[in-house]
Amino acid sequence: MKVAILGAGSLGTISGALITKNGGDVVLIDANREHVEALNKNGATITGKMDITVPVKAITPDAMSGEYDLILYLVKQTYNESALKALVPHLHKDSIVCTLQNGVPEDAVAAHVGREKVMGCAVGWGATWLRPGVSELTSESDKMTLDVGELDGTIRDRTKAVAAILEKICPTEITTNLPGIRWSKLLINATLSGMSAALGCTFGEVLDNEKALACVALIGNETIAVVHKLGVALEKIQGADLNILAFQTQAEMAARAGIYKMVFGPHRLLKASMLQDIEKGLKTEIDAINGIVCENGRKTGVPTPINDTVVSIVKGIEQGKYKAVFDNLSIFQLTKLPE
Repeated sequence: MKVAILGAGSLGTISGALITKNGGDVVLIDANREHVEALNKNGATITGKMDITVPVKAITPDAMSGEYDLILYLVKQTYNESALKALVPHLHKDSIVCTLQNGVPEDAVAAHVGREKVMGCAVGWGATWLRPGVSELTSESDKMTLDVGELDGTIRDRTKAVAAILEKICPTEITTNLPGIRWSKLLINATLSGMSAALGCTFGEVLDNEKALACVALIGNETIAVVHKLGVALEKIQGADLNILAFQTQAEMAARAGIYKMVFGPHRLLKASMLQDIEKGLKTEIDAINGIVCENGRKTGVPTPINDTVVSIVKGIEQGKYKAVFDNLSIFQLTKLPE
């Protein structure tokens, strides 16, 4: 298969390095010309929880040629319009576009390339782009997982072929419930990533603060309520059933906070990709993460006040109204639950 990673940022750089290291043939495509030049000259360097440098092939989108059999799509959703428009001429009738983006992006991608070409994959690990050619793996390497699936829930030969390529990155499971795994991953992103972006801090700093952790628990609770209203069955992530994060009382919320500490402990150093964008002065994917929870909450009649606050703060940071500082925690209003 002619394989490419489109969007070789933090996750894409690491994925390309590991696929290549483990015998795969892949080209990394990214709009950052300086990054592409560094990848070609020095290789893809992974630091943090892994320490390797792997020679890779990298190009800018204008250098794409011919047609690709598989595109591992890691472009941020804020750039879908331009990235997918450039990609379409390089797809044939049987090409696969497997989106590894945040949120629930399959419909947006399918609108450009055709639904029959789209697969989805939830990424169970995090990374930070440090500088051209270098990304930091911020999750423990033995906790890295991928879950890939077809939009219609079937398992085909192509599903297995894509999973085999993804397996070169890290352990990969094929799911027959892509919406369930997508919403499970979205719940994860909305909780810690949402708070990391709103407060300008790492996951660990969120976990270590009682009020911030209460906000995390409430974001998760709101998200689960929305998911249930949508009729989606949440899938386990790394063996964890996220339905247990739902609660109704103050005591139950405190217990759930402890679960978040346990689950996210291996990812303490992670800084949300949305916060990385804020620090670069870029528009974030907040509408595709916490914003999707809010949007579906309005559609289903489920209140989402904490998710709403996260969206308001992050958009306020983008507009210059707020700074990305931990003091933003004072903006969150927590309603007392029954004991």
